[in-house]
Amino acid sequence: MPRGRYSLHDPHDHTPLGEEHFHCAPGPSGWRYVAQTTTPAGDHAGSVDLAVDELGRPIRLELNASSWQIRGAALDGVTWVRTDPTGAYATEGNVQAHAFTGTSPAFLIATARLLRLTPHTPATRVRLVAFTDPVLAPRTVDQSWALLKSEAHATDNGPLLVDEYRINALDTGEQHTVHIAGDVVLSAPGIELEHLETPPSTFPAP
Repeated sequence: MPRGRYSLHDPHDHTPLGEEHFHCAPGPSGWRYVAQTTTPAGDHAGSVDLAVDELGRPIRLELNASSWQIRGAALDGVTWVRTDPTGAYATEGNVQAHAFTGTSPAFLIATARLLRLTPHTPATRVRLVAFTDPVLAPRTVDQSWALLKSEAHATDNGPLLVDEYRINALDTGEQHTVHIAGDVVLSAPGIELEHLETPPSTFPAP
């Protein structure tokens, strides 16, 4: 069960946004990621609880930030409820999309798991519902993902297979690169892996 800490920052001006303390693990029915987020000053900022099935579809999502909460799952596309602390402003949403995304590295792992890409194949288009900070406002985004290469790197615990993805935002044309090993993001825009207690988990072959 990988357990560690990511630092989060603005991908454009590198302003620190805080940290995400996480643990995650594959199980008999899929994969689960649980994390607590903190501000740059170390105060509690929110939480992430994401579970996906063996195909990478979100079967449960719970996000908390700035006193707002999201509960969602894959249902008729993806469906979610966004609530404030009192419940007075609860709203439900549904979009014909494949999955969710957001600030947490968990969403990169989940999307990669959902797409199951192979190197040197054409990019795959995916529609996601993004919950944007600081109030978890929903926004539908279209991206294209391509797996550029998979390389084994020698470590003290044996070879570590690292996948390099290219992700394009189809509305802006912005392009960035993400490196993932198993169920851990090694590097991505706005995300740095600062500490990892145990090696990444390896997903079973499709």
